[in-house]
Amino acid sequence: MKSKGRIRILIAKPGLDTHDRGAKMIARACKDAGMEVIYLKPKHTVDNIISAAIEEDVDIIGLSILSGTHMEMCSGMVDKMKKQNLNLPIILGGIIPKSDIPLLKRLGIKEVFRSGVHTNTVVRWIEDEVKGGR
Repeated sequence: MKSKGRIRILIAKPGLDTHDRGAKMIARACKDAGMEVIYLKPKHTVDNIISAAIEEDVDIIGLSILSGTHMEMCSGMVDKMKKQNLNLPIILGGIIPKSDIPLLKRLGIKEVFRSGVHTNTVVRWIEDEVKGGR
């Protein structure tokens, strides 16, 4: 995927988890790096997030999940996006066990950033993915 202009990223927290500090930190880092950030407040459904991604014509979707529901949420999101022929990279951040990362990637999640990762690492990865095409 190669963006024509500024990178547009949608950052969202699916489900009922209200802890959004990490999502806000990534949103701020992306904005500071020159990206257009569409930030959805917590408590959105997968359908809401997909609709927002389409409406906002984003280049990439960033999800933050701390509740332990990452497998179900990501699987459901990837399935629904496939049914809509929506081919956008999805990155995931949050409290994600290392052992779940290989399965998440097989499901279609492009990258997983566990808690403690430096925001510059995430920003560089997004820029490489969207501008350079991985």
